[in-house]
Amino acid sequence: MAPCVTGLVLSLSFGFSATATEKERKIYCSPSANVIYSSPSLVHFHLIKNKEKMHVRLLGVVLVLVLVSVNLNVEAEELGFVETRGLHFVANGSIFFANGYNAYWLMTMASDPSQRPKVSSALSDASSHGLTVARTWAFNDGGGSNALQTSPGAYNEQTFQGLDFVVSEARKFGTRMILSLANNYNNFGGKKQYVEWGRLQGQIIASEDEFFTNPVVKDFYKNHVKAVLTRVNTITGVAYKDDPTIFAWELMNEPRCPSDLSGKNIQEWIAEMAAYLKSIDENHLVEAGLEGFYGKISSNQQDNPRFQVGTDFIANNQIPEIDFAAIHSYPDQWLSTPDEQSQLAFLNNWLDAHIDDARNVLRKPLLVAEFGKSTKDPGFSTDQRDAVFRAVYSKIYASARTGGATAGSLFWQLMAQGMESYGDGYEIVLGESAPTTTRLIAAQSRQLRFLSGAPAGRGGVPEKRKIGGRN
Repeated sequence: MAPCVTGLVLSLSFGFSATATEKERKIYCSPSANVIYSSPSLVHFHLIKNKEKMHVRLLGVVLVLVLVSVNLNVEAEELGFVETRGLHFVANGSIFFANGYNAYWLMTMASDPSQRPKVSSALSDASSHGLTVARTWAFNDGGGSNALQTSPGAYNEQTFQGLDFVVSEARKFGTRMILSLANNYNNFGGKKQYVEWGRLQGQIIASEDEFFTNPVVKDFYKNHVKAVLTRVNTITGVAYKDDPTIFAWELMNEPRCPSDLSGKNIQEWIAEMAAYLKSIDENHLVEAGLEGFYGKISSNQQDNPRFQVGTDFIANNQIPEIDFAAIHSYPDQWLSTPDEQSQLAFLNNWLDAHIDDARNVLRKPLLVAEFGKSTKDPGFSTDQRDAVFRAVYSKIYASARTGGATAGSLFWQLMAQGMESYGDGYEIVLGESAPTTTRLIAAQSRQLRFLSGAPAGRGGVPEKRKIGGRN
């Protein structure tokens, strides 16, 4: 998006060239412009002897430079917040489809300045394959070396600056971020850490599920939400709540409350926290972070895997402050059978049910926020993984091209080279370990980019739904 510096083009097809030694050359880049820049004072021109040709080619150079400059300024000015209009995401007046990825590790890696090149490399690789949205953690609670929140309301500035770097770098590569604000699981602290903090404050708490009901613990969470949303990025100088690089806020990664299968506790928690977040930030979209399980009394309960977690895809997403629905899909984890055809059948049915409900019941966009296939599954092959990606991508494209509610997907998970210790079996290093999967990812980016050109308000796009306090 916005470039670091504009300068003279190093090489153009007009035949007018510029060179500088590698030692001298100071490169600046704008991924959105596909042009390389160099500090003008370092450029040495090789003039063409034929003056007539030189004048023509100089004119071409000037025109290109002017057009590039205008284009970059327009892009910088036009980067706007993503909104919802009916079943669609809209950015800068056009329908926006998300083809993206998860990279939970971005903040942790960026908290060590020596490891930041891995963050930049991953964002660059993803951008070059047309990926436009990344989901990552804006939490790490507890006493670990890379913790973000070390105790209630106390923050590790070095880790926070790592998140600053992630958001700043994402903007350079035209990537919008979904930032998740807490974890259901013990990794990175999770609701267990919040409950332990509550006990240290003298609260009598029987189980981790009281994260959703204990007033002191809920205040701890609200304070974290406020700290992140009002954080002023030390690199860009922009508060997170005012930064359009951020696509949406996620209340929690995969909230579950199995001690209350009625769904009442999570329903009330989502409603309270989404409203609180919107009271601070009216600019950004909010989603709950659900996996997509239907509630105990839902008519679609049969579409669940054979367990309940205290959430309800329909009721939770009908909360007015929840702007779009999100689901996850892991039949290789959720089903007891290792049979690939059974897992694919479940996946297709899972997608169909949620796509239909998003369109006809919720009337909100749907994002498949996590999906993948683990190399650790018995008998794994890349063909199996490709079949999963192909199934998800084809459902999304079919819905998108017919005006349906499915607005994109994010695979789990993207990694850069040299990150073997972070691998969980689902990782993909673009072009390295997964060439066929990489081709599927790039092809989906091209398809959705073609559809994204449709102006909002045409082609059956409904009138904009209110977001927060804005019309």
